[in-house]
Amino acid sequence: MSSDTISFKKTGYFSSLICDYLEQKPALKPFYNRFPAIENFQTQIDEKRHSELVSESHRKALVSVLKKQYVNVAASELTFQNIEALKEVNTFTITTGHQLNLFTGPLYFLYKIVSTINLSNELKQQYPDHNFVPVYWMATEDHDFDEINYFNFRGKKVQWNRTADGAVGELSIEGLKDVFKVLDGEFGLDQKAEVLKGLFENAYLDHDNLADATRYLANALFKDYGLVIIDGNHADLKKLFVPFIKEELTNQTSFKKVSETNKQLSDLSDQPYKIQVNPREINLFYLKENLRERIVLEDSVYKVLNTDISWNRDEILKEVSEFPERFSPNVIMRPLYQEVVLPNLCYIGGGGELAYWFQLKAFFNAVKVPFPILLLRNSVLIQTESQAKKLRNLNISKETIFLKRDAFINKKVREISNINIDFSEQKAVLKQQFEDLFSLADQTDKSFLGAVKAQEVKQLKGLDKLEKRLLTAQKKVLSDQVSRMTELQNQLFPNSSLQERNTNFSEFYLEYGDQLIPKLIENLKPLQSEFLILNM
Repeated sequence: MSSDTISFKKTGYFSSLICDYLEQKPALKPFYNRFPAIENFQTQIDEKRHSELVSESHRKALVSVLKKQYVNVAASELTFQNIEALKEVNTFTITTGHQLNLFTGPLYFLYKIVSTINLSNELKQQYPDHNFVPVYWMATEDHDFDEINYFNFRGKKVQWNRTADGAVGELSIEGLKDVFKVLDGEFGLDQKAEVLKGLFENAYLDHDNLADATRYLANALFKDYGLVIIDGNHADLKKLFVPFIKEELTNQTSFKKVSETNKQLSDLSDQPYKIQVNPREINLFYLKENLRERIVLEDSVYKVLNTDISWNRDEILKEVSEFPERFSPNVIMRPLYQEVVLPNLCYIGGGGELAYWFQLKAFFNAVKVPFPILLLRNSVLIQTESQAKKLRNLNISKETIFLKRDAFINKKVREISNINIDFSEQKAVLKQQFEDLFSLADQTDKSFLGAVKAQEVKQLKGLDKLEKRLLTAQKKVLSDQVSRMTELQNQLFPNSSLQERNTNFSEFYLEYGDQLIPKLIENLKPLQSEFLILNM
């Protein structure tokens, strides 16, 4: 097995915000707390330890809930030790979160959790007097079923078809027997296929709801590494969040602070960044069985959209005190909820996730909750030995294989052609000639400047068109080589996207079996901040 890396920026698949963060551009410094370098965790530990939120009572409540959630889970001794350790003042968490995607969804589900496990281990080596627990926070309160009801397998979409309302974690497994029948035919009959089918069957057909099924699956994959899985949709955890729910309802602090931050991000002179999420005046849902709807404030009356439920100010605050489990944070409030509940130091997420975390620091400061270190999860391109060999034989570099389709083909056609189909020099000569014409027109009759410019544009467009036609003709001459190159890129970048955003882990499990996750644990380095190319 061998590996290589490429910078996130050179892949062309990551936003300017994330690339600038990794380069620690000064303009972004106000939007995060500390950069994820190993030496910065000591200060983060000190800050979190002294927070009023990391109290003995908070820790006891957390451990109590986790023990209840693990009653029927065949977890490892290491996982149970990690849960017990959360009572101790010197224990902190490293956390990632993810939706309850069917059969884990895309590959990066694995990379998030492996990054979390490996960072916890790395911190233990650096700070041996402390304990670091890897945590997977299940997004059980999400309600967008269409985002999680499928996964891709060898170019096919395996989909769970049913109607769904309310929080996805509470969904019954209705309809998943039909999905299992599909997989039974798709996975094959060898030993690795039987393991995968058993994993799906035990997770989804032997549990009552999607939250329990996902917990079983994640535990089965990662229990040997001490992963702790938490479902935030629990009354005892929501009790810890009551003061912040009331703050949100009465003062709308998140709306004010995040709106201010969004304007600052948009107004940056050097690089205005795309805003990932926009806050609502109240960033909470009301949650009951088969119901998760927004809370809005209209004329001093709090209402639940699409229902007849409403309260005045005193009534809704009483509802919060008596039934905190009925109040569900949205994308703006969920990070705060997580950081209130957990003794957390670092959140590990993808580029889109970190983008909205950058919008939250001023809000965290306003409600006096320590802002975690933000770490971009590991990204990986897995190549088989055969694919790596083909890349070498076709002389395709790591930078080239990441190019978008047309740029990739054009670059390779130019490289392997025995004629030069690059009119850059001709365009440069033409531009210089027109500079002389501009000068001549300026000295004689300025009214001709427009005509000269029009002629320059026309001739440059003509060269572009001719260049493209010659490239198209040359592609036909080299069609066999172009076909082999594009087929290889299609394998590595399905649907012209990153492999990790499309492919399900089952494809690689059928190839590598129970060595898949250990190999990822061995090779992913969360603080390296580079995209990993892994030849397996």
